[in-house]
Amino acid sequence: MRGITIRGCGISVPDKVLTNDDLSATLDTSDAWITERTGIKERHVGGITSQMAIEAGRHAIADAGLDPSDIDVVLLATTTPDALVPATSATVQAGIGVPGGAFDLNAACSGFVYGLVAAAGLVAVGSGRVLVIGADALSRITDWDDRTMAVLVGDGAGAVVVEPVDGPGDLLSWNFGADGTLRHLLRCDHGGYLFMDGKEVFRKAVRVVVESAERAIQDAGIQASDVDLLVPHQANLRIIQAACQRLGIPEERTVMVIDRYGNTSSASIPLALDDALRSGRVSPGNHLLLTGFGGGMTWASAVLRWGR
Repeated sequence: MRGITIRGCGISVPDKVLTNDDLSATLDTSDAWITERTGIKERHVGGITSQMAIEAGRHAIADAGLDPSDIDVVLLATTTPDALVPATSATVQAGIGVPGGAFDLNAACSGFVYGLVAAAGLVAVGSGRVLVIGADALSRITDWDDRTMAVLVGDGAGAVVVEPVDGPGDLLSWNFGADGTLRHLLRCDHGGYLFMDGKEVFRKAVRVVVESAERAIQDAGIQASDVDLLVPHQANLRIIQAACQRLGIPEERTVMVIDRYGNTSSASIPLALDDALRSGRVSPGNHLLLTGFGGGMTWASAVLRWGR
């Protein structure tokens, strides 16, 4: 049996920062209104998916003490590819200098967890190290005159190096789900802008995140009280708080970076994970619960026992 361990982590965000006060200069909104309803204070915008992914991937590889030649596969989770053809992962692979394979994965904001589990599957059947990246430039598909969406989104990328280990490894359990009948709640058609039915997304997101997380916790053979750190998708502070309450996980054991980044879709969870690692909130043996939801509607959770 071969499992996985996460050996390195890295992120990238654009230099341009857009604050709530900046948005209030052009939209009928205010810093107080945005903060109260979303928890967001600022976001980074103006990114290009491939370039952010390349930078985050390079940082993750360096953090792992490796070279690009040590990576077998690049797996890019994104909803905002640079182009329809070719896959953006090919651009990222070439930009980093990885000699192996590359492919894109689109599960919206759940994409990074989907990618992490997919990497574990590749390792189980013989792959070497996999570079898993979540990267999105939501600012490209946002109508900046629409205050319901403009206040929410940001651009960014986060990456991890997944390495094979003998035995079960760090990934204890996972849970996926999707309901395509709900695609109308959160969507962006070709040539259009992001649309979201906020009330319905909130109601359904809390339910599916909690159910998915509970199943992953149960399959891992632990209790919610054993979760040392919850690393959720950073979509909305109220959704995170509601999920914490229903799961019985205190907010002080939850990573929240939404105030600085906004909703960065596939990049959301790895940005939060990197922040937890850099701030010393993760120790070997800790149980981490990664969970999120996205358009589709998709949802995904994974329980890790941190190994490094």
